[in-house]
Amino acid sequence: MNAASPTRVSYEDYFEREVQDGDVKHEWSEGVVYAMSRGTPEHARLSMSIGAALLAALKDKCRVYSSDAMLYIEAAQLSTYADASIVCGEVETITVKKNGRSLGSAITNPTVIVEVLSDATERYDRDAKFKAYQQLPSLREYVLVAQDERRIEVYHRDEARRWTVTVGGPGQTVSVHGVSLTVDDIYA
Repeated sequence: MNAASPTRVSYEDYFEREVQDGDVKHEWSEGVVYAMSRGTPEHARLSMSIGAALLAALKDKCRVYSSDAMLYIEAAQLSTYADASIVCGEVETITVKKNGRSLGSAITNPTVIVEVLSDATERYDRDAKFKAYQQLPSLREYVLVAQDERRIEVYHRDEARRWTVTVGGPGQTVSVHGVSLTVDDIYA
């Protein structure tokens, strides 16, 4: 027996549904729409904690966005929401229109993307989602925040487009876009 093929929708149709059904977030990947899992209270707390720390440190240099900001990666045909994203410089967006009316916009040039890991999303965040994010020419750092231990990983892309990782644990600091964050403070 053959498995049913997923129903494909245009980006415009996805975006229109996303705007209309604002309480539930979905991801659009190559025309297929997937419901995004809800975060735990700890997930929400860590997202807010690192977002607030980055906002306080970078407010004069960059714009920090919450998980409500949609990201669009054209090369990967992916539209998703990160737990936090940072744009340094002018914000670039794609404005989605349908039948001549604007439905809204998605960010296309994040400099830093932050994901809080969970049991349900860790593999995807580390693999397929990271590969999609790597197709963003603007992306310089990808930050993964663990929920089950005090651990923050910062993946940094150098000028040769190679990725290196720095891992910070209890009692340590990590650098995100030139700002030192104390791991214990994020988890406090």
